[in-house]
Amino acid sequence: MSDELHRITAIDDPYLLLREVTKRLADAQQEVTELARLRRRVVQDLHAQGLSYAQIAEKAGLSRGRIHQIRHAGPAPEGTFLGAGAVTVVTPLRWDAEKKRPVVAMADMNSGKRLEELAKSYGLAASSGHVQVSGEIDLNRDGLIVVCGPSMSDAMKDLYTQDPVLGWEHPEGEPWALVDRRTGAKYNAGADIEPRRPHDVGYLGRLPRPDGNGSVLAIAGIHTAGSLGVVHLLTSDLNSLWGQVGERRFSTLVSVDYDPETDEPQSVELLCPLYLHDEEATA
Repeated sequence: MSDELHRITAIDDPYLLLREVTKRLADAQQEVTELARLRRRVVQDLHAQGLSYAQIAEKAGLSRGRIHQIRHAGPAPEGTFLGAGAVTVVTPLRWDAEKKRPVVAMADMNSGKRLEELAKSYGLAASSGHVQVSGEIDLNRDGLIVVCGPSMSDAMKDLYTQDPVLGWEHPEGEPWALVDRRTGAKYNAGADIEPRRPHDVGYLGRLPRPDGNGSVLAIAGIHTAGSLGVVHLLTSDLNSLWGQVGERRFSTLVSVDYDPETDEPQSVELLCPLYLHDEEATA
């Protein structure tokens, strides 16, 4: 038995034992899921390099049938784009003066729920959390996916400044905009400029945590429709995005045409490349 199992079986308090066993089972299941995902990824990568399943099986000391089974079973490798084991989807709280309490905007609520469902579809445990009305949020946690722009949180504003290519701008008296420093292009939401139209711009990026011990997947629109558009892109094209950036730090901008009655995206496309930050740092 492992040291951890020895420790748990030695617990005398039945209630503590029950809690510890339950927690350990949950942790073990997450580990099994991630190992299965990694195994499938290795097989896919080797096959993509030109090896046949028979060759992979021979070199790994497994049967060809087992390799085929691994290739098509278990959680898909692209789930690692969102995180490993477990993720926490965070959306911002806003103060409702009429209700006199914090609330979550409907579009943000939909973004959060869809991200949780997407994570679960890839075998990840998913939970939710909130950026406080004050803007406070602890970004030094594993598996964070944060749907929040710089206007609602100083912590997120500071996080976005870590992006070497894309940035947020808000000149005095002007609306928020997203800027591509590589090209000099500046993007506004259609609701903020004339002629007005139901169009928004969303940001998607994996940025370094303040403590340097990992990354945060950051999502934001100039308005909430932009965030919904980014989530739509993730749910419809995650495999392609993961194939281009893997687990590296990156950022991109997303053009979103939406239904003005519901904020639901009708057309979503990338406005710029998927900028890899490690390459930008050496450019």
